[in-house]
Amino acid sequence: MIKKLQKRFIRIAVMALTVAMVLVVSIVNIANWISVRGELDETLTFLTENEIAEPKMGMGTRLMGRNKHARNLVNESRWFSVSFDEEENQRGINLDHMAESDSEAAAALGKQALESGRGKAFLQDYYFRALETAEGGKTIFFLNCETKITAVRTLAWISAGACVGGILLAWLIVFLASRKAVAPTIRNMEQQKQFITNASHELKTPLTVISTNMELLNMETPDNPWIRSTQKQTAQMRHLVDELVYLSRMEEENGPLKTEKLNLSSLAADTAAPFADMAEYRGREMKMDLEDSLFIFADRASMERLISTLCDNAVKYAAGEAPIRIRTRGEGRTAVLSVSNEVAEPLSREQCDQLFNRFYRAESSRNKEKQNGFGIGLAIAAAIVEKHGGSIGAAMTEPRTLTFTCQLPRQTGKTA
Repeated sequence: MIKKLQKRFIRIAVMALTVAMVLVVSIVNIANWISVRGELDETLTFLTENEIAEPKMGMGTRLMGRNKHARNLVNESRWFSVSFDEEENQRGINLDHMAESDSEAAAALGKQALESGRGKAFLQDYYFRALETAEGGKTIFFLNCETKITAVRTLAWISAGACVGGILLAWLIVFLASRKAVAPTIRNMEQQKQFITNASHELKTPLTVISTNMELLNMETPDNPWIRSTQKQTAQMRHLVDELVYLSRMEEENGPLKTEKLNLSSLAADTAAPFADMAEYRGREMKMDLEDSLFIFADRASMERLISTLCDNAVKYAAGEAPIRIRTRGEGRTAVLSVSNEVAEPLSREQCDQLFNRFYRAESSRNKEKQNGFGIGLAIAAAIVEKHGGSIGAAMTEPRTLTFTCQLPRQTGKTA
């Protein structure tokens, strides 16, 4: 439970930091691109409009009255134009403002831009704009934007790298600080577990005294219904105390486990066999679909307790005529154990998630008088699975079929 809490804190913290960093990096790059696109638009608009309106006027004269930044943009720009008549035949090329002149490449770009039918777009390392001339033809202006696009890409790569590095650094810091961050919660949980353990031990003595006294009274007054009732309730209370102590020990972070290599399928078959007889006595059928040689590294007693709990739960609450199914299968590095049974009433997703809470009962039929249970068995099952580094869940796999699924770390090998 403590490791689960720590992992959840790390996951939430890193996810929040990741979203924040990705958002900041995205905003920076989008703002940079908008700024660069605006500069290119402004430069290209000035060149096209002034070149067509006043082609004979010098560039210096045309830049009069514009701000210094705009003048620098125009003066530093490299551009050319390609003219076409109304029948889309090339009429001329202006390469005066290009450092290197390649009329064939310029003509090919002009033809490609004309065929695209777009008035403004990016083409290779150029940003072009097409304007209609007074004669019905078109003049396409190409602004070389290779430097600016390269700068945009460079910023994107640098910011992306910084983002990834920041996320990794944040993960490391959160990982190192997570233990301290959840320390108050862990301390409260440990205090609660210690209280349960201490209280359970304190209760054992009076329960033992009551049980002994009831046995003596029963010897003096045989078949007394009041004595039998007290003995029954005392036995249930002692069982509940033992269950709480076992659950508390399972939830301890460094609780002892005698782990060994086990064949999960063989263990499931042996442990479920008595419950198959119980199911048959209740008019139910239990079917097993077990994969051969499915090994795990676990504590035998705990695994038997897990399988017994799930089988007992299935036999108690099975409804309808569908059989109880027990399956084991391997999925990569995971060994999967599932137990399914039909229920009287379908459970919601929220109810399925709460089945592993202590003393929770999903329906009115799950009461102590009818089933002689405390609602703590599934909490113990969850603690066992988590103690072994696995996960457990419950879900309605069919309209009225409840399935408990346990995923445990799988071990390779052919012999137990």
